[in-house]
Amino acid sequence: MSSFQGSPRRASPLISSLAKRASKWVFGSMIPRPPWAVGSISMSHLTLALPVAEALVDQAITGNNHGGATNSVIVLGQSELGTSYDPVSQDAKEASETFSRRVSEALELLFKAREAQAQGDFPVALGFFSQITEKAGDLALSEYARVGRALSLYEVGDRGEAILEMEDMSVSLKGYPEIHAALAAALYVDKHATVPAEQQFTIATLLDPRYRDLSWVRNSRHWPPSLMESLQKFILLR
Repeated sequence: MSSFQGSPRRASPLISSLAKRASKWVFGSMIPRPPWAVGSISMSHLTLALPVAEALVDQAITGNNHGGATNSVIVLGQSELGTSYDPVSQDAKEASETFSRRVSEALELLFKAREAQAQGDFPVALGFFSQITEKAGDLALSEYARVGRALSLYEVGDRGEAILEMEDMSVSLKGYPEIHAALAAALYVDKHATVPAEQQFTIATLLDPRYRDLSWVRNSRHWPPSLMESLQKFILLR
């Protein structure tokens, strides 16, 4: 930590603005996480953002005398920094705004899909989930939409494609209990594949034992009736 001679002076509002912009840009450019991870900020995020803000503030406020003499406080006004100075380029701002807009649109579709799913309107839910995977396939939340799409496909009658989607996601999303539980039920009833079904259900229930509770799956996860029936057969008849 630097030590200053004399009474410390307040940084100008411009300096505070620079620090806020730097931190906002770094955090704002983060790739969104799936809904189960929303709200978590890892230490890697902090270690990426803090040095950027700190460097701007340090460069603007202090002289950073590396000769080992006295570090003196320099308070810069608008005229000294330049009124047009901005650490973020216009292209970067536009890219950030475009990215934010795409995320907002995808989230809106996701909310609509989940609402339709909760109301039992799975054809409508399938449409919304499909739009997300088509328009925002590069976003992390599209993986969550793929899960909803596979479950909806199972309900509307395209069970073959639904199982293919589930099998693919059991690898790409390995460790996400819902997809393992759904695949277990589908494999047991539709493919008569008892051993693979048991393996998938073991993974699911080790991660989240609540998938043994049919009422919880029905009321909390809003699974479609056909998949609930398959899960019930698997749990009760295996």
